[in-house]
Amino acid sequence: MAARRTEILDRIAAASRQAGVPEPQLIAVSKVQPDDRVRAALAAGQTVFGENRVQEAQGRWGERFAHERDRLELHLIGPLQTNKAKEACALFDVIQTLDREKLARALLKAADRVGRMPRLMVQVNIGEEDQKSGLAPDDLGTFLDRLDAEYGLRPEGLMCIPPLEAPAAPHFWRMEKLANAHGLDGLSMGMSADYETAVAFGATHVRVGSALFGAREPV
Repeated sequence: MAARRTEILDRIAAASRQAGVPEPQLIAVSKVQPDDRVRAALAAGQTVFGENRVQEAQGRWGERFAHERDRLELHLIGPLQTNKAKEACALFDVIQTLDREKLARALLKAADRVGRMPRLMVQVNIGEEDQKSGLAPDDLGTFLDRLDAEYGLRPEGLMCIPPLEAPAAPHFWRMEKLANAHGLDGLSMGMSADYETAVAFGATHVRVGSALFGAREPV
């Protein structure tokens, strides 16, 4: 685990130097990973983790690894149902998948109840795929304006999951243009197969699972 993490960080650093951009934050995608692998990542010095499901994350970081929680940064990188907003606000430091006004309202109510609001990123359906969550790129500006005017919410960045069957670079390029056009600093993009490409287009967060942990075990 330590060797894999070092290799990934070295590759991130090399890609950043080549592109002339700051190094992004490595998010270890621990969803559906067994506890022994997560324990090994913690021992290797990893402190930033990404989870897809609120309930799974609660069991891991709210119970089994609760003693580690204070030194960690947790990102929700999967779709969030409004009925899980309170639990998400209580557990996560960053919610990367804000994509609709109904969820914005639910998060505000939840934050008021638990006394904290996680940092927010807006998910963009950059490939405009019917089966994926996220805003259509052309709807982003209106959505950001609504978040500011109606709810006083100012997300720190954007996230995306490009189509699996297509080259990632054109989608990362478009994400970079969208972030720049809307004055957003954060860009969460790039996974195990393409994080170096994402770095070249200004990713500030890369989400790496299988390259760090190995293949996920079935649920």
